Amino acid sequence: MATTFCRVFIYLYALMLLAALVGCGRHEVRVMETTAYCGCQQCCEWHRGSWSLLKLNFWDRYVSGGGNKGKEYTGKTASGAVPQEVSAGLFSVDSVTHPWKIPFRVVLPWLWLANEGTIAADTRYYPFGTRMKVPGYGWGKVTDRGGAIKGPERLDLYFDSHQDALEWGRRRVKVIIKR
Repeated sequence: MATTFCRVFIYLYALMLLAALVGCGRHEVRVMETTAYCGCQQCCEWHRGSWSLLKLNFWDRYVSGGGNKGKEYTGKTASGAVPQEVSAGLFSVDSVTHPWKIPFRVVLPWLWLANEGTIAADTRYYPFGTRMKVPGYGWGKVTDRGGAIKGPERLDLYFDSHQDALEWGRRRVKVIIKR
């Protein structure tokens, strides 16, 4: 009885080790051109107030251009999700390299877990939910599509601040794509 249990345990351990070495699921590596955006007026083409109300409703936001011009701007992505920047979480290499962030991560429980960032891609090639790892950005999920994002080699990465988006600029990087 004990030897059967040991054999099963060894087989399961070997399978887990093999899965860890080979990797689960399909993935590919592709050099892609990445740009950055944030939720500001300049990046997302929206303005405050409607001219039909003589801009007296300054707190309301409306789309400035494209097919949705004049409609209310919600700030959500094309898939309906709220965009978010990558966050490393409490138990990460980022906590080791930036130890001054640990007190904030300990006190604020929503900072304990890592978050995937929002990526805009051409959904003909990468459907919503496709996970990608972009060097210098981290893991992200395709939940948006941009007007200028066309083709299989273009990505747009979401940042919380316009300054961070400008610092990212335009880069060609090797991206790991998990399907």
